[in-house]
Formats: sequence, C-alpha cells, structure tokens
Amino acid sequence: MPRVKIGTAPPDVSTLDVEIARLRDLDVASLQARSHNVLRRRPSPHLPRHLLFRILAYRLQAERLGDLDVESRRLLDGAGPPEDAGKRAVDSNRPTAELRPGTMLAREWNGRMHRVAVLADGFAWNGKTYPSLSKIALAITGTRWNGPRFFGLRDKPSKEARS
Repeated sequence: MPRVKIGTAPPDVSTLDVEIARLRDLDVASLQARSHNVLRRRPSPHLPRHLLFRILAYRLQAERLGDLDVESRRLLDGAGPPEDAGKRAVDSNRPTAELRPGTMLAREWNGRMHRVAVLADGFAWNGKTYPSLSKIALAITGTRWNGPRFFGLRDKPSKEARS
C-alpha cells in the first residue's frame, strides 16, 4: 500500500479570533512591544494604535492561514508607491478612441438623445462650444462625469479587473 502524506491540521480560526480580540484590548505601548517581538524591529513611535493593531492582526492571520500568494505579491509590488497613484489615474496612455473633427457622438440620457460634434478646437453641443467632453457631460447630467466614459469612448473596467 502506498504511503499517504498527511498535511498539517487546518488552522483553528477560533483561537485566531481570540488572539486578535486580545490585541484590541492592548494599549499603544503594549502593541509596540508586541510588534517589536513579532516583526523583530521597533515600530515607528508615530505609528497610531489602529495601524499597529492592523499590522499585528495581519501578521497573526498570515502566520496561521498563509500569507499572500506570489501573484498577489507581484501585483502589489508592481502597483508602485501611493504617491504615484494620482499620476497613474490620469495616465494619458490609457486607451481612448481617436476623435477627428466632424465625428458625431451620441448619448441617450434620461430619455433624451444628446448629439455632440467633434471640432478641431473642442466639442459642440446645443449651439455652444465646450473645451472637453467632461464639461458637456456635466451640463447634461448636472454631476461630474469622465467625459470619454460618459460618451462610451472608454470601456468600463471588467468585473475581473475590479476584483
């Protein structure tokens, strides 16, 4: 009969919950001491209590239930620093449709069809010239929209990309 390797027992989630609950009761100094023991380095003295708690709770969960897989780590490492998030959000390399003067855009909003003409120096709608599609979307809806997305020139992110 072949030998079967039996893995470790599944982690006991109830004891993990109890340990995390105990962390909630600790003051900042105790959380700092616990952090020093767990992470093998002193935490920043300016780190607020709620962040110390979250760091320690995450480490407990990672030790018991397993840390992030390689693909998730790679994704987070490639995300770059939070300071650059605004730059990435307005990245001009994002795919948008090429608009040539003379192109007509149409969008139905609240039962009314709106047609916009692309001009060399902007966009025409309802007899006025606008510098951007976002300004037209604001005039149509009364709320701020991403103009290219409002007119269907940018695809919505897929459900998989949002998850």
